[in-house]
Amino acid sequence: MDNLPSCPKCKSEYTYEDGALYICPECAHEWAKGAAAAEDEGAVVVKDANGNVLQDGDTVTVIKDLKVKGSSSGIKVGTKVKNIRLNPGSDHNIDCKVPGIGAMGLKSEFVKKA
Repeated sequence: MDNLPSCPKCKSEYTYEDGALYICPECAHEWAKGAAAAEDEGAVVVKDANGNVLQDGDTVTVIKDLKVKGSSSGIKVGTKVKNIRLNPGSDHNIDCKVPGIGAMGLKSEFVKKA
């Protein structure tokens, strides 16, 4: 038999070909034969508070006043943070430099894409 890839969604090994698609009979997921490796691996997508997909290098705006541990000041609502770096494996999934504060991690649920 052919060496068919496992389903990227449910990891089932019982996939089959149908024209230009691979199909999983267990979860009904369909994907193209030439699909990108990131999609096949089930890459984690980081979204802001409004559901927009964030990418490295984006500019975001803080939507809520945030307290900063160990500091008397905090991050005010409306603060723009430029050139973010995503860290999807962490609880605070955005690494950035906040103006006036310095390098820190933010949660994507407290920012919106600018």
